[in-house]
Amino acid sequence: MRSTERRPRAAPALRTLRDALHHGVRRFRQARLAFGHGTTNAFDEAAYLTLHALRLPLHELEPHLDLRLTARQLDRILKLFERRIAERKPAAYLTREAWLGDFRFYVDERVIVPRSYIAELLRDDLAPWIARPAKIKAALDLCTGSGCLAILLAHSFPRARIDAVDIDRNALRVARRNVDDYSLADRIALHQADLFSALPGKRYDLILSNPPYVTAASMRRLPPEYRSEPGIALAGGSDGLAVVRTMLSQAAAHLNPGGMLVVEVGHNRRGVEKAYPRLPFTWPETSGGDDCVFLLSREQLLP
Repeated sequence: MRSTERRPRAAPALRTLRDALHHGVRRFRQARLAFGHGTTNAFDEAAYLTLHALRLPLHELEPHLDLRLTARQLDRILKLFERRIAERKPAAYLTREAWLGDFRFYVDERVIVPRSYIAELLRDDLAPWIARPAKIKAALDLCTGSGCLAILLAHSFPRARIDAVDIDRNALRVARRNVDDYSLADRIALHQADLFSALPGKRYDLILSNPPYVTAASMRRLPPEYRSEPGIALAGGSDGLAVVRTMLSQAAAHLNPGGMLVVEVGHNRRGVEKAYPRLPFTWPETSGGDDCVFLLSREQLLP
């Protein structure tokens, strides 16, 4: 007698990298994941995790789309996909790495995942605002976190000695690992301190910072992926400018004549200019627009 009971439909076989990638995209969209820690959409996130699982270069997706996967390879990919969905953590915490351009950094839950529009500006050595990179002999990275911007500074300005400061001792342990990975311990000094407090009398040709700038209201609405990051590295007070205000009040005393302050503030140009209507901010264009990073010279900061 033939059974009338309907059997569940079997899942389609995943044989190639392309199959696994499309599976991951579907799963991520169904799970309504949040992105923004190196990727901005389900496809790029699934591609990154797939290539990482297979130990393939992250810029070589297309040539490998028809690669036939072994059972072990497929298992590695699917486990990463399911962890991403179940744990709702940024992919970087699962892979223990994050990228800014061609630079790879170790990361874990002690630091926010590196992402910065300042990194884009450093690819061109902050040109045209810094015309002669060789003249930058001393630089400071405030709120260094993983140390990523300090390391980019060292590569952009090869004659500079760099101080990198963070209030969080745990974050500095991650920064130490990254500084050592790039063999830059002789040029980058790490300091556990609240902004300028450990640097009395020190002056710099360049100060940059990607500080905490998320407003209190936005902090309450963050999706789980962002709540996995250290709150101290995100929360910028009621208007997102608590740390920025301290920088603006103290930076001139730590800049050499002609020195420059570069600060990332998210998309908060309107709030910054409202709070400081007399300061002549420069807002360079980045991939996020012209409202994310401001520049001020020492002379512009002086009363």
